[in-house]
This record gives sequence, C-alpha cells and structure tokens, in this order.
Amino acid sequence: MRIGGESIGYRQRNGQRVRASEREIAGQRAMTGMVFQAFNLFPHMSALDNVTLGLTRVRGMPRRQAVELADHWLERVGMLERRDHRPAQLSGGQQQRVAIARAIAMNPRVMLFDEATSALDPERVGEVLETIRSLAQEGMTMVLVTHEMRFARDVSDKVVFMDSGRIAEQGPPATLFSTPESPRLQAFLKTSSL
Repeated sequence: MRIGGESIGYRQRNGQRVRASEREIAGQRAMTGMVFQAFNLFPHMSALDNVTLGLTRVRGMPRRQAVELADHWLERVGMLERRDHRPAQLSGGQQQRVAIARAIAMNPRVMLFDEATSALDPERVGEVLETIRSLAQEGMTMVLVTHEMRFARDVSDKVVFMDSGRIAEQGPPATLFSTPESPRLQAFLKTSSL
C-alpha cells in the first residue's frame, strides 16, 4: 500500500522489500487517521479530552490551540454541545462522531474507516454516514470498509469488492453496481438493499 507515493511499512533496500524502522512506521501512522467500528474512546476522558490527547501528546500542540481545534471538529460533527461528556454518557452514534473528530483533528493525509457503522443501531447509522459524506464532499481521501452498499455507491470514486480476502472486482461505482462481472458480486448485490 502506498500513500502519497510512499510505501507503508516497508522500504526497498538493495532490491529487497524490508520492514521499515519503528520510527518510520510511527511517522506513517501519524499521517493516517483511523476510525474503528468499536469507537475506542478513552472511557475516563471527556469527548474534548479524547480529541485533544493526540494533538498535545503526538503533535506537541499547546493545550489552548488543541482545545480550539478540537472544538472546531466537534462542532463539525455535531458534538460541540456534548464536549464535556464522557463516552458512557453518549449514544453509539455520538461516540463514533467523537472518534471521527479525534481522527480528523490530527490532519491525516488519509482516513481509514473500518466498519464505522456496524456497531450502531439503525437510527444512529445515518448520523455517522452523513459525517463521512461531508468529509468526502470536501475532498478528504478515505478508505471505507462497509456493508452499506447504497452509501458506497453514492460516495465513492472507486469501489473494491472483496471476497474471502481477495479482490473479486473493482472499478467506478456506477459500473460495479449496475453491471457487475463477478458472480460473487452479482449474488451479493441481489441480497443487498440498493
């Protein structure tokens, strides 16, 4: 995998692919935002503190500046009024939006979403998808793992359909969803709600 032309986790040395140093990998991780399906917020910290932690500890940003940036992103995801609440006081959708604010505040070059809606009840899925849609419309580079086929069709520039860990088909969403070639994708789309 490459981000901005840079091989992630590996380097070429003497014609061989070798694992990058831990320092290089840490630098690469800092340019990648990740939103997990299980939120992974720190339960003892407020929404605000969950967002500012990486800014102050990893980026070395002064607390005041980190709070301003955190407030900006919490407002963008509709969570500013809940900034002082701990995760247990938030719904699943609200926790996921805080997790998105936390990741995007770090100013990543790419955002990774791993089934960001799978742990949510149906009423909360829309909140999170709308936040992701907004980021996509602003040009944020994202890799989104999802079973939300309608959303993938509407938001993506490119769709990769995987089956048993292998790419079964890939291409523009209009093509993939209207004229799928692989039998596995054809069968999958028959059972999904598009």
